[in-house]
Amino acid sequence: MNTPIKPDRCKSHKLTLTGARLKKHTDYQRAYAASRKRQSPSMSWFLAPQQPAYADAGHPAGPRVGLTAGKVLGKAHERNRIKRRMREVLRRHVDLLPTGYDLILHPRRAVLTIEFAKLEAEIVRILQQAKAEAARIEPDLAPRSAGVEPTL
Repeated sequence: MNTPIKPDRCKSHKLTLTGARLKKHTDYQRAYAASRKRQSPSMSWFLAPQQPAYADAGHPAGPRVGLTAGKVLGKAHERNRIKRRMREVLRRHVDLLPTGYDLILHPRRAVLTIEFAKLEAEIVRILQQAKAEAARIEPDLAPRSAGVEPTL
């Protein structure tokens, strides 16, 4: 017999990726063009600063993440399972996404059989590396203050 879920327990499930996902092909292409490929044991990933979709558009609201799962990873039900597992890890650690950046994850087939705890540890490590790299890149993207000349 199923027991009803208590309302106070549902609050822990409020974190979602709803507004933090890359959806359009042009967003993926823009991110690929502005980043370089990085490797980890069971996936490759791309990190790119967010750019407006067109000249008068504003920047997206927050960090975004994209998942890809091509046919090389297996049949549809296997690709869906890979994406479902990765979305769950990202949902749990959405606060680690670097603000102002797009992150794209390309899983390898090993993600299908790897233990969930190992997958979670690897994605957390990628998110921490991405956040550190975003912090390192950020000073380079900041405009220089007017009137202050760099010293050589």
